Amino acid sequence: MMSDNGNQAMVEITNLKKYFPVTQGLLRRVVGNVRAVDDVTLQIIKGETLGLVGESGCGKSTLGRTILNLHKPTSGTVLFEGTDLSGLSGHDLRSMRARMQIIFQDPYSSLNPRMTVNAIVGEPFIIHKIARGTELDQRVAQLLERVGLNPLLGTRYPHEFSGGQRQRIGIARALALNPSFIVADEPISALDVSIQAQVVNLLEDLQDEFDLTYLFITHDLSMVRYICDRVAVMYLGKIVELGSIEDIYDNPQHPYTQALLSAVPVPDPIVEDQRQRIILEGDLPSPADPPTGCNFNTRCPIAFDRCFEEEPQLKDLLPRHDIACFAAEERLQV
Repeated sequence: MMSDNGNQAMVEITNLKKYFPVTQGLLRRVVGNVRAVDDVTLQIIKGETLGLVGESGCGKSTLGRTILNLHKPTSGTVLFEGTDLSGLSGHDLRSMRARMQIIFQDPYSSLNPRMTVNAIVGEPFIIHKIARGTELDQRVAQLLERVGLNPLLGTRYPHEFSGGQRQRIGIARALALNPSFIVADEPISALDVSIQAQVVNLLEDLQDEFDLTYLFITHDLSMVRYICDRVAVMYLGKIVELGSIEDIYDNPQHPYTQALLSAVPVPDPIVEDQRQRIILEGDLPSPADPPTGCNFNTRCPIAFDRCFEEEPQLKDLLPRHDIACFAAEERLQV
């Protein structure tokens, strides 16, 4: 299917929900749900890097894992290259997953400490019965070399590597089956600042070389501006603003996006001193008990009566710039 701007959509998410039951008592009676992902509709265009940003606990990682069917969706659909993933299981799902991979946030816990690097990177080849023996060794060595690691180190264990090197091992594992779509779940947040740029540059090089499509999940807005083509801003399980890098950074419309961007440091000390920081009052509401109306109304500095009564929908209020905000809707329609 084609996207609104005429480009081909690789991943199409429609009304996707992922609720986790809240249980109570010895009988584990369900008394509620944590609405981690709450009615998300989104398209990821072939060849792009879509940034998914928001504060901790807003549902970013859950959305990424639900797209890959690592979490079974509560409702809604995820189409990958036109195939509905929710209807797949067993061999069909395993075959489809060869084209979708994930780079995990923590390189310290996402690698099996009892396996050598060669075994970790080679495992996908064995599971999918692609290569064994000498051919397997050659492919693993090529992958390690491509991500900047010496293939001779493949006999070592993960604890013998630095954080940046471990993340490169995770990237090599994700690349093993020649995927077309990769969910990068905060791949640099656990790394030193000096290493972050190296890993991001590697991801960009690999994208150009292998024609990859990324969903880049992060809370680092300065890095998003560097690597991403479009940005989706998430708050309490919902997408509240979606647009190009230029739209989001130069013309943010949702008050939550404006607050996030006001917290990003500016290298120029004069500009930094003159900027007005938007401080959000209150805490993030519980996804098990979201507010009535707009999810952001408890912290929004410009909320009015309608915000407490109705739930705003994500609309294209500007060309290729979607916003879920009644205040922005009224302002842009004047």
